Amino acid sequence: MTRLIVWRHGNTDWNAANRVQGQTDVPLNELGRDQARAAAPLLAALRPDAIVASDLSRAADTAAALAALTGLPVRTDARLRERHFGQWQGLHLTEVAERFPDEYARWRAGDPDPGVDLEPLHDLGERVAAALLEAADAAPDGTVVVATHGGASRQGIGHLLGWDQAVLRSVGSLANCHWTELRRAPSAPAVGRPQDVRGWQLRAHNVGWITAPVVADAI
Repeated sequence: MTRLIVWRHGNTDWNAANRVQGQTDVPLNELGRDQARAAAPLLAALRPDAIVASDLSRAADTAAALAALTGLPVRTDARLRERHFGQWQGLHLTEVAERFPDEYARWRAGDPDPGVDLEPLHDLGERVAAALLEAADAAPDGTVVVATHGGASRQGIGHLLGWDQAVLRSVGSLANCHWTELRRAPSAPAVGRPQDVRGWQLRAHNVGWITAPVVADAI
């Protein structure tokens, strides 16, 4: 059984301020570093075989807290970056609503491609899922922890599970430094038993060291 742990990065000052991060390289703040250190022992107890992270520092530094406990290296992959938010990156959400009212309303309503250079959700899910699959395939029947971002994690997971956007919108976002667990059937069947062909399954969602509110949903 391959186990894939998709871990959202810790808090940043832009998260706290509701400023759109997207692919801007915003570092963890002190709370975010504390969150990563608190979560790392729980993930280390899962005995990961590999750690992969977005190359944006807030995700890579979150992964580093786990690497410090396990001794595993962190491999970075740019495909795990957050959604590119185009003209909105760096703006407060209140500024976005004022300057781009039509596109903002479409985004809030779930339009997968609202314009103003936002990365379409299909493209986001496809690129993140490809990185997740590559990470999982590198440790067959093992446990892989992938540190990424709020919007990226939801779309990538949804793509792996084959969920359409209507279903995916009903799933709550990950809180900072919380994770989703997916499992895939063994690469070879047990003796006398047929191969399990169900593929990826959701086993847990929004798991963490505490129950925490979501901060700055997927921006």
